[in-house]
Amino acid sequence: MQEEFPMIQIMDQNGKITDTSYIDQIDKSLVQQFYRQLICMRAFDQKAINLQRQGRLGTYPGFEGQEAAQVGSALALEEDDWMLPTYRDHAASITFGKSYNILSSWNGRVEGNLPPKGKNILPPSVPIATQLPIAAGIAMANKYKNSSQAVIAYFGDGATSEGDFHEGLNFASVFQAPVVFFNQNNQYAISTPIWKQMHSETIAQKSIAYEIPGIRIDGNDIFAAYFETKKALERARNGEGPSLIEAVTWRYGAHTTADDPTKYRNQKEENEKRRQNDPVTRLERFMKAYGFWDEKLAEQIKGEIKEEIDGAVKVLETMPPANVNDIYDYMFEKPTWTLEQQKEEYINHLRGER
Repeated sequence: MQEEFPMIQIMDQNGKITDTSYIDQIDKSLVQQFYRQLICMRAFDQKAINLQRQGRLGTYPGFEGQEAAQVGSALALEEDDWMLPTYRDHAASITFGKSYNILSSWNGRVEGNLPPKGKNILPPSVPIATQLPIAAGIAMANKYKNSSQAVIAYFGDGATSEGDFHEGLNFASVFQAPVVFFNQNNQYAISTPIWKQMHSETIAQKSIAYEIPGIRIDGNDIFAAYFETKKALERARNGEGPSLIEAVTWRYGAHTTADDPTKYRNQKEENEKRRQNDPVTRLERFMKAYGFWDEKLAEQIKGEIKEEIDGAVKVLETMPPANVNDIYDYMFEKPTWTLEQQKEEYINHLRGER
C-alpha cells in the first residue's frame, strides 16, 4: 500500500527542493511567511508548556514537531473558509485566526473557544473524531447554498479508529461535500503506537473505501503541506468533493503535560527524528541553500514574536478565574436533571462539603 500511496515531498530533510515543478511558486514573501509562522508557533508552544509547569496554565497538549503540517495547511485556506481543529491544533487555528485567544481555553475561560470576528473556526474538539461528521455537514450546507467556502477538519491517527471518522467520510463522499479531511499522523494515539491500533499500512488508503482522493505527504515539509492542501481545497471548491490527506509527522513531547513520553517511547529514536526531520530546521536549511536566509531579519522576527506572545500572556493573566457554572450552563437551553445534579455535587466538592 505504501507504493500506491507514496509519500509526497517537495523539500527533503536537507532543505533541497526535490520537485522542481514548484520552484516558480516559491518566492521570498511566501518563504518568509512560512518561517515567521513556524518559529512563532514553536515559541508559543514552548511558552504554554512553561506556563503549565509554573502553575499558570491548566493541562496543555503540545504540538512541537507538527508545526509544518498545521501552519502549511492553514495558510492554504481562503479567509472565509471553515476550520474544525482538535485540542492539539493551536498552530493551525492561530495561523488562520490571527489570534492567541485559544490560550485562555486551557484556563477554562470560554473566550478561548470563540473565534476572532469574521473567522469560521469551531471550538477545538477534545472528543476524538466527533468533529468529522460536523465538518461534512457544514460542507454540505455550503454546497446547498452555492457557497465557494471550503472546510478543513483536523484529526490525529487515533481518530481514524473511531466510528465518527467513517461516518464523516461516508457522508462527505455520498454528498460530494467540499471538505478536506486533514490527518496528522504523529504515530501515537496518546501512548499507543500506530501499529498497535490499526492493521492498515497507511491512513491515506482508507480513502479507497469512500471513493475519494487520498494522498500521503511528508508532514514536516511545509511546502508539501501548503501546496497539497491548496490543491485539495481547490478540488472542493470546484465541486469535485472531499479529499483525505495523511500528513506523516512526529510529536516530540508528551500527549499532554499530564503524561511522560519516556515511559512509552524510545528517546534515542525521538532525538534522531528531531535531528533529521525537524520542520523548522529543514526550512532554515532551505533558506540558506537557496538565498532566502537573512540573519538580521530572523533576529528581528524573533524579537517581534516574543513581544506578541508576552502580550498574549498578559491578556490571559488579566482575566478573572473561570466560572465553574460555565461548564454546565451552556450545554442545553434548559439543563437536564443529570447536569443539575452534577453541578450541585461539584460545587459542594469545591466547598469541601463532600
